[in-house]
Amino acid sequence: MLQKILNNKLRLVQFLFLVLLLVLIRAFENQLFYDPFLDFFKKDFAKLRLPSFNSFQLFLGLLFRYTLNTTLSLGIIYVLFKEVMMVKFAFVLYYFLFMILIVSFFYIIFFTRENHNWILFYIRRFLIQPIFLLLFVPGFYYQKGNR
Repeated sequence: MLQKILNNKLRLVQFLFLVLLLVLIRAFENQLFYDPFLDFFKKDFAKLRLPSFNSFQLFLGLLFRYTLNTTLSLGIIYVLFKEVMMVKFAFVLYYFLFMILIVSFFYIIFFTRENHNWILFYIRRFLIQPIFLLLFVPGFYYQKGNR
């Protein structure tokens, strides 16, 4: 019984540590990542023109941030469920979703003429925030309960 309590405390500490790292990524986003859209989307951006940016640096910044969030999210999924197969499945989902989102993001920026700032806002939100974690954890919990 004591071992079970200690294991749960260790898992709780691991979980809180990983969540704290996600919070720190958000808190220091201006210093860690190249993203001219950070300030742009804090304004009334619906009718504004997109800011000037370096495409390659923006891609690398989004990739770096998505990779950090994904790594921590996969760690949280492992700490919560202790199943490597879930982590592998989540990794494939994260990779697949990144490919769809990043292509969509740059397609809208470069190949659309209309003002799609709201769509960019939401696509970028999925790229820079660990929203998929909020979707996957309940889904995996439900899946684990039905086995």
